[in-house]
Amino acid sequence: MGEWMHGLCGCFDNIGICIVAYFVPCYTFGKNAEAVGDSCLLCGIAYFVPFLNIFAAVSIRGKLRNQKGIDGSCLGDFFSIICCPLCSLVQEAQESQGFGPMSMVRE
Repeated sequence: MGEWMHGLCGCFDNIGICIVAYFVPCYTFGKNAEAVGDSCLLCGIAYFVPFLNIFAAVSIRGKLRNQKGIDGSCLGDFFSIICCPLCSLVQEAQESQGFGPMSMVRE
C-alpha cells in the first residue's frame, strides 16, 4: 500500500488547485468525484446538503484511496474531512489529478 503524494497540510503545493478549492469547493469536490467514476454534478450539489456532504466526501475519499492503493480507513477519512475539510479536498484533488512532487520538473 502507498501513501498520499501530498500531506494533509500540503495545500499550497499547487496554488491553483488551492485557490479554486477555496472559492468554489463544490467544483473541486465534483471533479474529485468524477475522477473516481461518480457524477460530478450530483456530488457538486451534494456538497451543499448537510450530512449528505460528509457522507459523500468520506465515500469519495475512500474510493480515491482504493483506486490509488493508499493506506487508510473510513474513520481516518471521516476525521480528515471533519477537522480540515479544505485541506482534505485539495489533497484529494492533487492525488486525482496526478500532481506529485516531481510533476513540477520538466524533462
